[in-house]
Amino acid sequence: MKQSYMKKILNPILCALLAVCVMVGCDEKKAPTKVVVPVVDSILVEEVPDSTIYGVCGDGCSMHMLELVTAEGDTLTFRVNIEEAGEVKGGMTVGDRMAVVGHKDAEGFWTADNAVNLTTLLGKWSSIDKNFEIQEGGVVVSTITEPKPLTEWKICNANLVLSADTFSIYSLGADSLYLENENGIFAYKRMK
Repeated sequence: MKQSYMKKILNPILCALLAVCVMVGCDEKKAPTKVVVPVVDSILVEEVPDSTIYGVCGDGCSMHMLELVTAEGDTLTFRVNIEEAGEVKGGMTVGDRMAVVGHKDAEGFWTADNAVNLTTLLGKWSSIDKNFEIQEGGVVVSTITEPKPLTEWKICNANLVLSADTFSIYSLGADSLYLENENGIFAYKRMK
């Protein structure tokens, strides 16, 4: 009975929110806004627009330059400032899939604020209490039964979203992955 009562209340709310989103989206002069979408259990989830640029690492890469060939065929060259942005998470190898968040400076040059090697991110990872595999296509396979198992992944603004949890990638190497959120830093080692 409580379920049907909640549905009766949430359905008009969802319709009203959808109408507001459509009206806001039709006005081209306004800046992009964050949309708050209610889910079935009435918990509010904030949808964040993804500013990540995806592509493949080109052969023009060097220690301080990242050449990114996008899916559209555009070639973008990013400056990588190690002191400010940190290293490219997972390194840079020609042909690897990359996710980059950057900006154009006053002179019109691209600068990478955060970069993640998606090819390095794929694979089996293990910690004291978790074992999971990050696979192509946004799939996560977890070998441990838990109340909320990891089932999917994506990159949003160069952060890793594992199911419902968002992590910044603190460090990514050939055999180690460190993820950070408000609860701390979580360390994983690569499994063979």
